[in-house]
Amino acid sequence: MYRIVKKETLNPTVVRIEVEAPLVAAKAQPGQFIILRVDEDGERIPLTVAGYDREKGTVTVIFQIVGATTLQLGQLEEGACLCDFAGPLGTATQLDGLKEVCVVGGGVGCAIALPIAKQLHENGCRVTSIIGFRNKDLVILEEEFKACSDDFYLMTDDGSVGEQGNVCAPLNRLFADGKRFDRVITIGPLIMMKFVTEATRATGIPCTVSMNPIMIDGTGMCGGCRLTLTRNGEKITRFACVDGPDFDGYEVDFDEAMRRGGMYREFERHAYERTCRLLNKEEA
Repeated sequence: MYRIVKKETLNPTVVRIEVEAPLVAAKAQPGQFIILRVDEDGERIPLTVAGYDREKGTVTVIFQIVGATTLQLGQLEEGACLCDFAGPLGTATQLDGLKEVCVVGGGVGCAIALPIAKQLHENGCRVTSIIGFRNKDLVILEEEFKACSDDFYLMTDDGSVGEQGNVCAPLNRLFADGKRFDRVITIGPLIMMKFVTEATRATGIPCTVSMNPIMIDGTGMCGGCRLTLTRNGEKITRFACVDGPDFDGYEVDFDEAMRRGGMYREFERHAYERTCRLLNKEEA
């Protein structure tokens, strides 16, 4: 069993937990993910590693409560145990040799972007971080990003904190001023990653995207994370959880990925509502 040693609510729907999993902590790298089950009858869900402490033997994951399993997970308190916590899985983000990088995170995707920014900072890389949220109540990890960034931009759609606008606004300004990076790494909603990729395309700077938002079972068997890439003029199929989750943003068919991402929305809504009713009955 895998014990939750620390739990923290980051905003009304986002929770950070630190889990005792020494074998996973020993090998975890930024960009990789784990698969967990809350209990023996639970659904298997992939969550990206948001941090790890090899000495303590713990792994941190940050999740948004959007479905039945994340709702159950959010109900657990410190000292509770998870049934399964398997990993690390997926290919770690390639960070070696990079001297100046722009990391762009959106919403809960910032939880995945943070360990990448931290590792780059520890490697001696100059890090520019741009993070975006809908409003100030949804902001997470601001201080953590500031601590590992040489330049930092906080964006909100409504301007309630930081600068008003989306993450492409400061990115486009930097490009217009002639700023160059070895790489742009972006993690967040698919639509955000699409526009960051397009903003970067004209510069010729390599752009890495994390396709973890479309992962479902974490093994490639469900087909939900299937991606169409265009490489050297040919269309090829890859799976985010098996072949990624990182990909060359210029190759990804984002429109297809967004269409597929909406396929299970109604099913997830019904599962979430059913779990809410069960939890409410248990509390009563």
